[in-house]
Amino acid sequence: MKTNCENFRYVEKVRPNRDLTFKFYSDGRLVIINNDTEEVIGPRDLRGDSRDFYVRKRIAFIKNRLAETQLKYA
Repeated sequence: MKTNCENFRYVEKVRPNRDLTFKFYSDGRLVIINNDTEEVIGPRDLRGDSRDFYVRKRIAFIKNRLAETQLKYA
């Protein structure tokens, strides 16, 4: 089975203004990359607006998965 990936880029609005790439995979995995340092960070390292962005995208991902499952088994 091929896993698809959705990429989102987000630049924090408050200092240190990190440039982040969020990779949401169709199997539920998540990778967050700091584009300035090319370091992989975890959701626990997010603060403020970047955490809010992550939570909103994660909720949208879960809602889409539930809708797909309902249509598949309806």
